[in-house]
Amino acid sequence: MGREIDKLSAGAVTALLKAGKPGSFGDGAGLYLVVTGAGAGSWAFRYSTGPRGHQKSHWMGLGAANTFGLKEARERARRCRQQVQDGIDPLAQRREAKATSGSGLTFQAVAELYITAHEPAWRSKVHAQQWRQSLKDHVFPELGALPVAAIGTGDVMKALEPLWPKKPETASRARQRIESILDYAKARGWRSGDNPARWRGHLSNLLAAPGKVRPIEHHPAMPWHDVPAFLSGLGGRQGTAAKALAFLILTAARSGEARGAVWSELDLVKGVWTVPASRMKAAREHRVPLSESALDLLRSVRPEELEPRALVFPGAKADKALSDVAVAKLVPGGATIHGFRSSFRTWAGETTNFPREVVEQALAHRIGDAVEQAYARGDLFARRRHLMDAWAKFCSGQAPVGDVSDLESERARRVAQ
Repeated sequence: MGREIDKLSAGAVTALLKAGKPGSFGDGAGLYLVVTGAGAGSWAFRYSTGPRGHQKSHWMGLGAANTFGLKEARERARRCRQQVQDGIDPLAQRREAKATSGSGLTFQAVAELYITAHEPAWRSKVHAQQWRQSLKDHVFPELGALPVAAIGTGDVMKALEPLWPKKPETASRARQRIESILDYAKARGWRSGDNPARWRGHLSNLLAAPGKVRPIEHHPAMPWHDVPAFLSGLGGRQGTAAKALAFLILTAARSGEARGAVWSELDLVKGVWTVPASRMKAAREHRVPLSESALDLLRSVRPEELEPRALVFPGAKADKALSDVAVAKLVPGGATIHGFRSSFRTWAGETTNFPREVVEQALAHRIGDAVEQAYARGDLFARRRHLMDAWAKFCSGQAPVGDVSDLESERARRVAQ
C-alpha cells in the first residue's frame, strides 16, 4: 500500500466522473476510483495476500461512485485494511457471506417462500392450506424460528420424534415437507450439506418405518345398511349443508368435489356431472352419472336465475364454498364424510355383482398398474350409470338389502323399450 493517503477530494471525484476518461485513480492506502465512462465509476480496494515474495494481488469492489461518496468509500477501505492486517481475506469472506446469505432466514420464512413458489402447480388451494396447517401444528413449534442454514438432524428429530409413534402417517408427511423445504433452501444457496430430513440411509436408521408403527387407520365409515335411514333423516333437514351431504352420498364423491361443484359442471338434461381435472385428486376429468334422486335434489336447489359459475352449495357467502366442517357436523359420531365412499364401496362389493373395475371407476380410483391403465382408456360410464342408479335405489329404501345384481340388466331392458 502507498504511504500517501487521501489524495483525492470530493471535487476531484466529481470532475473525474464528469470527464468520463476511463482509468483508475488512487486515493492512497489501496483505495481507487475506477472510471468507466461519463458519469460512470466505482470504488475498488486493492490488496495483497500470501507470504512475502509470493504475494497475490486482489481487487475488491466497494460500490458505485454515484451511491457511495468519497468519505464512505474511505471508511469501507479502512475496514478492509483492518481485515487484511488481521489475516482475513476480505474478498473471500464476502463470497462466503454471499453463499450463506440465507442464514438469517428462519425455517418458517423459507417454508412460506417454498409454498408460494409451488402453489401455482398444486391441484387446489386446499393443498396449500394443508401444507400450512401441517407445518403450523407439527413443525413450526420446534423449527419455525431456527435459521434455515443451521437446522440439523437433532432439530428435525426434536420435531418428529414425539409425533412419530402417535400419528406415524401425519409425522411422515411432516418429514417429507421438511425435506422439501430444506432442499429448496439449499437450491437457493441458503444452506449447504446433506438434508437432515432425508429418509433413506438417514432417518430410516433413527425412526421406525411409518407403516410398521401400527396399522393404518382408515376413515371411520357408517355401516352401509344404515345409510338409507340416515339419508331419509337428512332429507327432512333444512339448509345447504344437508343438501350437499345428501348429494355427496348419492354420487359417492369426495367432500371437496361436491362442495366445490358449480352449475356449469352439471347437465341436468343428460344427467351428467363433469368434474374438471383441476378439482380432482388424480388430476383427471371425471364424469359422474346422476341418478334420478341426485337430479331431484339438484332441481330443488337450482335458482331461477342461474349463473353458470355459481356454486351449487354455497356457504355463508355466495362466492365461498360450504365448509367441510359445516357438512361434517351432520355426520353422527363414529363416522366421517369421507367414510361414505367406503360405505358405498362395501355395499357394492357385498350386495351386488357389479365388476370391481366399474365400482373403482365410480370412486375415480386408478385401476391396475401403469400398463393396464395405458390400455384401459374408457371410463365405463354407461355401466357406472346402472351402478349409481342401483345405489340411489338402495339409499331411498326402494331396494331391499341383498343382491341387486339384476339392476344393470333391468335398466338395459328399459332403455331398449
